Amino acid sequence: MVDQERHKIGVLEAVYGDTATDQPAFATVTVGLPTRRRLVFVPLSDATVGPGFLKVAYDRKQVKEAPSIDTDGELLAEDKETVFAHHELPYRTGEGGERCLARR
Repeated sequence: MVDQERHKIGVLEAVYGDTATDQPAFATVTVGLPTRRRLVFVPLSDATVGPGFLKVAYDRKQVKEAPSIDTDGELLAEDKETVFAHHELPYRTGEGGERCLARR
């Protein structure tokens, strides 16, 4: 994964879909040192797929400062709003309060 300036951010790990629309919404990217890897969440809005890369509309610094989970962790329901807020995106659950993101 690269930012708009094609600076490498990290390695794409998974895609999370919006449960209301079933469209890709976020990706997790592996970042950090080999002894301290973590997964950060990056919105896929305005992302571009190319040969061997996924370019996102967020700069590397903002992505690396995003909320993260351990490489074997999972995003808890109570942490989802923080992920959206970091990227200044509106957070909405389903009408019944159901989750808005699901790993694909």
